[in-house]
Amino acid sequence: MNTFLVRLGYLSVFPYNAESFYTLFRPLPFPMKPIPSYTRWWRYKSYLPDASLPAHTVDCPDCGNRMDIPRLRQGQEAHCPVCNHEVVEVENNPYVAPLAYATTSLILMAFAYSMVYIRVELFGVTSVLSLPEMMRLLIYQDYGFLAEVMFVLTFGAPVLFLLLCLYVYTALVREQAYPALRFATRVLVRLRHAIMVDVFFISTLVAYIKLSSVAEVEFGSAFYLMFALSVMLIRTSVSIPQHWVYYKIHRLTGGDAVQTASDDKTCCSRCLYFRDKDEQPCEVCGADLYRRRPKSLSISLAFLIAAFILYFPANILPIMISSNPTALEVNTIFNGIVYMWNDGDRLIAVIIFSASILVPVLKIIAMAVLIASAYFKPPMSAPKMSVLYRITESIGRWSMIDIFVIIILMSSFHTNMARVVPGGAAVYFCLVVVLTMLSAYYFDPRLIWDRQQQLSDDPDSDDNQKQ
Repeated sequence: MNTFLVRLGYLSVFPYNAESFYTLFRPLPFPMKPIPSYTRWWRYKSYLPDASLPAHTVDCPDCGNRMDIPRLRQGQEAHCPVCNHEVVEVENNPYVAPLAYATTSLILMAFAYSMVYIRVELFGVTSVLSLPEMMRLLIYQDYGFLAEVMFVLTFGAPVLFLLLCLYVYTALVREQAYPALRFATRVLVRLRHAIMVDVFFISTLVAYIKLSSVAEVEFGSAFYLMFALSVMLIRTSVSIPQHWVYYKIHRLTGGDAVQTASDDKTCCSRCLYFRDKDEQPCEVCGADLYRRRPKSLSISLAFLIAAFILYFPANILPIMISSNPTALEVNTIFNGIVYMWNDGDRLIAVIIFSASILVPVLKIIAMAVLIASAYFKPPMSAPKMSVLYRITESIGRWSMIDIFVIIILMSSFHTNMARVVPGGAAVYFCLVVVLTMLSAYYFDPRLIWDRQQQLSDDPDSDDNQKQ
């Protein structure tokens, strides 16, 4: 009691605040001891001035417009004023968030690949399928190519992407230049286009509509984890702004990525930092340094022509062969769509038509228009052509839905009572998807803006003569 009165006297001398309140009700003994301070590990570098980007100049990778970027703090981004392309971004938690997302994704992937994905019961025979079991069945049926496609796009590329993310961002957090850090970052940012876990998840839903009409289907725990994994992989990919990452890595190695733009310097198309023209490769990101991608139109056109040629056998040859003890059914892409439409599965028919016929055809046409626009005269304004290019580049991967559906059906029906095997069109269709993606990847959209500027500057052009 006397000690408590002493504390009341202490409060009468000092004004009331949080410290005095703690002094009144702190545990004995008296006198009081200082409270130790600490920083929680999950708040480590949650907001620091060194996470910001200094003011500098960049060339837009979409239209080539030179723009001055102000100093960007965490959570800020900069868009090109000409084409509205997002050029530079700094994450809200640039150090912690990618590590958290990548770690969570790896944990989800470990569970998703160790649990049951789907159960299919047909004629009293139950197939319990996990994702590794699907790959094993494909190899057992001598379709190793499809097993490799599934492995690379749904496991190999995502795992490598996540491990590289942990490697790069651990180096950034610890402020240490790990070996081959630039190379790891370069592979990291390019692997984002090869991750198709979300496409496989949607393909499962499409296959479910077909399976449920002839068999009893039950989703396992791995199916629901696959949805969470898809979301986390997308979030991990979005949280890695390569412009900011390359800046931080170059600082770790003792360099200064930011240089003043001038005629004797070239803006790197990958890291977007100005470097000396004689510098080869870029000292910031390790990529080839060029103003415009060399032979962009020739390479893109070659891939497009190859995709166009292979698209015919992909649609003419059978893509899926179904058999049972009493019947044999050979389906091309179009015949399968017509059969599902007439059978009442109109939703899946529309999805397969969009992914297998509409998207590849539109992408081939769009790439042909883009390449022709760079050679001759754009049929639309350059900003609209840039939007067309972004859409074309982003939707190509969804054409893999048809291939993943075949993989799921093959894994579900692999007995003598019911069997599904791919036809020759499956390989050609995979090649069409890959070739169209490569055509879009090697196309430099800045050439369209260069062509439009050239036509506007040419006094002998048709447009100027009309005026």
